[in-house]
Amino acid sequence: MAYKVGNRMQQTFLPSSIEDYVAQNDSVRVYDAFVDALDFQQLHMPLESVQSGADTYYPKQMVKLLVYGYSYGFRSSRKLARACQHNLSFIWLLGGLTPAYRTIARFRDKYKEQIKNILKQSVQMCLKLDLIDGNSLFIDSSVFKANASLNKTYDHERCQEALSRIYGHINQLVDDIQRLDTQEQDQESLTELKEELTDQNKRKEKIQEIVKELNQRQQHCTKEQTPFYNTTDPECTKIHKSNKTTAGYTVQMAVDGKHGLIVHAESTNIPNDAGQLNNQIQESKNVLDKLPESVAADTGYYSLPDLSQIDDNITVVIPTQKQVLKEREKDKTTPFDKEQFVYDNKSDQYICPEGHRFNRVGFDKHKEQYSYRTKKKNCLSCRHFGQCTRSPKGRTIKRSLHENLKEQVEQIYESEQGQNIYAQRKQRAELPFGHMKHNLSANEFLLKGKSGTNAETSLLSTAFNITRMISIIGVVKLLTNLPML
Repeated sequence: MAYKVGNRMQQTFLPSSIEDYVAQNDSVRVYDAFVDALDFQQLHMPLESVQSGADTYYPKQMVKLLVYGYSYGFRSSRKLARACQHNLSFIWLLGGLTPAYRTIARFRDKYKEQIKNILKQSVQMCLKLDLIDGNSLFIDSSVFKANASLNKTYDHERCQEALSRIYGHINQLVDDIQRLDTQEQDQESLTELKEELTDQNKRKEKIQEIVKELNQRQQHCTKEQTPFYNTTDPECTKIHKSNKTTAGYTVQMAVDGKHGLIVHAESTNIPNDAGQLNNQIQESKNVLDKLPESVAADTGYYSLPDLSQIDDNITVVIPTQKQVLKEREKDKTTPFDKEQFVYDNKSDQYICPEGHRFNRVGFDKHKEQYSYRTKKKNCLSCRHFGQCTRSPKGRTIKRSLHENLKEQVEQIYESEQGQNIYAQRKQRAELPFGHMKHNLSANEFLLKGKSGTNAETSLLSTAFNITRMISIIGVVKLLTNLPML
């Protein structure tokens, strides 16, 4: 049987010009044209005239390297540097330049504030190309691991445990030092103990500094929130999701409904989505210069105080947790659910299925909800006592300060229009995260701090948008239109 074999001694010649290394319709040319179309003055990235003998790489070419590299999952500065030497498309893109990995890393770190604005310009290009209309937005989030270990994350409880161990160790060391000092012997051991005592005191001071930082963060937390501090990346937080706990960031993303292009994306150190919906709408408005007609998000974003801040002209499609459970057949309606109690708006009372009236008895400022209760004897003597409630005080009904809004949101979600909008959410909002994590292996950030993670979020989102642009209108049309933007 004959086999095909290669011949390393066979003489071949690459094209005489680097320009001929890639075809005229190669996708790398789109990335080249895209960066050329960026307004570097708006990015606040200085571009001086190119001169011979310079020792600094041209920023525009370095941005091309980062955007193109992130589009193909090359995020490590070492991988990018290697690609510049071995990959023909990278060689073409940089015109044969081979920056060292330290140079790439320094550039990315130095200009991370400027890099995070690239996404906004990519959206503006998509608006001009009529690929984004901004009429409908789909909001979603995903957890990305920080470049930090969970073992380096502290809260008040862990700090107190660490201080307790340190104080115990220090006391033991002091006793040992005093004993050896009194005996005036074994000077070598005495010196070692004093050095260890110094180390323990340094550890104590470091933990005390962490406690001070936690105390400051506690002032900005609600009663239910626990402040955390990571010594490797102080700006990340401890996130528990899908039975996993990690030190990381939550990336919030707004996706346009027309072609699923990303309008806005940012990394946050807020571990949950509740209360984030209005903020994402406002950030998207800043990019699009207009408010969307409709917005859809999953139940994790459900927060009545936050929903009350959203413009009344926007149709918000978001299910309550009870609606989600009901769809999963895990929450069946019972005869004594709150929905079976009729609210009398004129008298501000609830009427139970047995006809008893519930009066307002209190208000919870933190939860922003009223409490309603009937006379205790009405509940205790009721034939349904034990089913409706087992409390000796009787049944209590909670009514949110935004109850009318709650009912309105529930009606919108259950309407035909709401169901049609929500059905598109998964295919639009979840696709970018799937592409980033599965295709680009971007499950964790390489840079530290919010400025660094936002720069990477911008690069990943821009890379996704360009990939989508190529899929929608093709390389040739993009190469024709990008230079004109």
